[in-house]
Amino acid sequence: MKILILCTGNSCRSQMAHGFLQSFDPDIKVSSAGTEASGKLNPKAVAVMQEIGIDISHHTSDSVDLYLGEEWDYVITVCGGASENCPAFLGKVKHRLHIGFDDPSHVTGTDDYIWSEFRRVRDEIKKGFWRFYVENIQQ
Repeated sequence: MKILILCTGNSCRSQMAHGFLQSFDPDIKVSSAGTEASGKLNPKAVAVMQEIGIDISHHTSDSVDLYLGEEWDYVITVCGGASENCPAFLGKVKHRLHIGFDDPSHVTGTDDYIWSEFRRVRDEIKKGFWRFYVENIQQ
């Protein structure tokens, strides 16, 4: 089973989703990428995942171009709000899905509020990707 998680920057939501899927089943080949990959992970995303025992610090922020030549069982986009454009993946894909989430990296406010938004989105990603895993993979 090969799954590609796709977003714009590949620094936050797609990285958390990647970490969760890999934690659910280490036999799944999971990759994540962005159409405008930032080249680095969001440190707050790394920290909130570490809080729950999932280490994504070794992940890389990759361009989707690296994966265009591969075949995928699933390509899942995770972009959220209406102001965001979901990237399209034009490679060989059996199933395309969208599981959208707000982008906590754009939140402004107090430090406590920003951290609470990263945790909220992390928890929503866990719930959404667990549902995907149970309904589509774990059979």
